[in-house]
Amino acid sequence: MSANGSTMRQLLWQDPVCSGWKQDLEGAVYHLANCFLLLGFMGGSGVYGCFYLFGFLGTGYVCCVMWGWFDACGLDIILWSFLLATACLFQLAHLVYRLRKNTLPEEFDLLYKTLCLPLQVPLQVYKEIVHCCEEQVFTLATEQTYAVEGETPINRLSLLLSGRVRVSQDGQFLHYIFPYQFMDSPEWESLQPSEEGVFQVTLTAETACSYISWPRKSLHLLLSKERYISRLFSALLGYDISEKLYALNDKLFAKFGLRFDIRLPSLYHVLGPAAPDTGPESEKDDEEVRESAMPTSAQQTPPRSPLPAASGPPAPPSRARMSRPDSGVLGLVSGLWREDVGRKDSGRIETQ
Repeated sequence: MSANGSTMRQLLWQDPVCSGWKQDLEGAVYHLANCFLLLGFMGGSGVYGCFYLFGFLGTGYVCCVMWGWFDACGLDIILWSFLLATACLFQLAHLVYRLRKNTLPEEFDLLYKTLCLPLQVPLQVYKEIVHCCEEQVFTLATEQTYAVEGETPINRLSLLLSGRVRVSQDGQFLHYIFPYQFMDSPEWESLQPSEEGVFQVTLTAETACSYISWPRKSLHLLLSKERYISRLFSALLGYDISEKLYALNDKLFAKFGLRFDIRLPSLYHVLGPAAPDTGPESEKDDEEVRESAMPTSAQQTPPRSPLPAASGPPAPPSRARMSRPDSGVLGLVSGLWREDVGRKDSGRIETQ
């Protein structure tokens, strides 16, 4: 303890060991090296902050190597500066490798910013979803079909990235599919993982399109393993199906003057395209649809009090368009909905 105390007193109170100070200053390389080191230590955090930090530090240590070689002529200065500069270069190489590893292709990066970033989906989770589709982007030429009604099996789930796809059934236009919408979300939701089925509509590209596709089995395996991804797809598919239903509702609203709560495209197949009546034939078709739906309506509507008998002959039906569809059409809507739900649940729900 006494020896250490005496050493400290010598360092603090005695004259410095240097017998004389150099009158001339160090060269410009030495001062340049210290300037780079000062700038490097002012770096921030994050990936780009680390690029700034190690970039300036590496440059400063290289200048120290030059100063030790040309001015100081000290082997220890050269070796230490060289080791520190090499460490900075290795750190920069590691940062470049991490950036290249985490970089997504342009299409998938734009998809993440448009669809997943607003929902605050972690990037690592998004990479698992992208890995499931093998980072492949498929294309469709103009008027090329993605699926044919009654022929194409439902073995994948696809998301449109660019272009526009036309959906039709029996040659009748249903709605469009726009970028960042699922192309076959109703078909995906209509089947259980163990079931097989074919498309009930035809999907045709109106313009040059690009899309990504997840194989059905691989995606079901991912959803069964990752609960967060399963809930994410459930929310995205539910929103997508609702958008398609609204598009079909708009077409029925144009024909009947009332927005229906339709759930499946098969309703449009029965009610026909949304076009104005052209003559007696269309009126006759409407009457036939109402007559065929009357039994269903009778089962769905509650019993009412009997009305007084009319004294005269019944008045002829009016040819003017009604402000809302009659009970026959509403009964048909209810009957079709129950029938489709029963078919989806494999007979567990009976049509009332």
